[in-house]
Amino acid sequence: MTPTTAAPLLSAEEISTFNREGYLLYKKPVFPQEKFDKLKTHFDYKLANLDPSCRPECMDVPHFTDPALFQWLLADEVLDLVEPFLGPDICLFSSHFICKPKGDGRRVPWHEDSYYWKGMMDPVEVVTVWLAIDESTPVNGCMYVIPKTHDNGYSDYDAVDTTKNVFPIEIVKNQRDESKAVPCILSPNEASLHEGRLMHGSEPNTSNMRRCGYTMRYTSTKVKHHPNGYHQVYLARGRDHAGNTYADPGKEYKELAHVRQSHGKAGH
Repeated sequence: MTPTTAAPLLSAEEISTFNREGYLLYKKPVFPQEKFDKLKTHFDYKLANLDPSCRPECMDVPHFTDPALFQWLLADEVLDLVEPFLGPDICLFSSHFICKPKGDGRRVPWHEDSYYWKGMMDPVEVVTVWLAIDESTPVNGCMYVIPKTHDNGYSDYDAVDTTKNVFPIEIVKNQRDESKAVPCILSPNEASLHEGRLMHGSEPNTSNMRRCGYTMRYTSTKVKHHPNGYHQVYLARGRDHAGNTYADPGKEYKELAHVRQSHGKAGH
């Protein structure tokens, strides 16, 4: 895809805020309403047909087996949001529907995404667009971030209860200051952006409202990605600078999804 010639989506102040704080709330519609409604309908269908053995919080890399998702993942509306931070040459690294069902949505422990991606790329520099599929508030378990914690990315972790948490480890208490946490309150079709090293997490959803977000993750093509047997990356915009191998977004990766399952990879 090629860059658009429209006015920039982010102001200089918003770009400065992201760089300083490690995150940004984009309180405007990301997609035209019809395009967003189509994504929500698409997700609702996927959720209704989810394997009963799978938790809805862990619908990781769904685009591997669902190429229809590329119409949103490779859309200018999203790429124009991350280009100010990554430059004009952009790689789609990953995506993840993290859906907390009403009443028993699991907690997401405090973590840095970069901790999970060490060894998968060099350097670990990722911008995540967290698109709200549903309303996301403290009532139904919205994401919280700890500003200005994107200077490390590799904290120490302790084990947590896997029956109550989306994944099994959490940043040790003495390395996180929850008193500084900020809620990412979003309406459907709004988004937060965060840097891959930022500390973030969320409380369980015990409300009567579902909370779903679609995380879309991107790097510069100057980042070198290291294939590990199941993961694929895609050239989203511009050209490659690191000698990466990019997958074909028009192909269904059923075989790769099978390999991925056999590795026991959990979403986060």
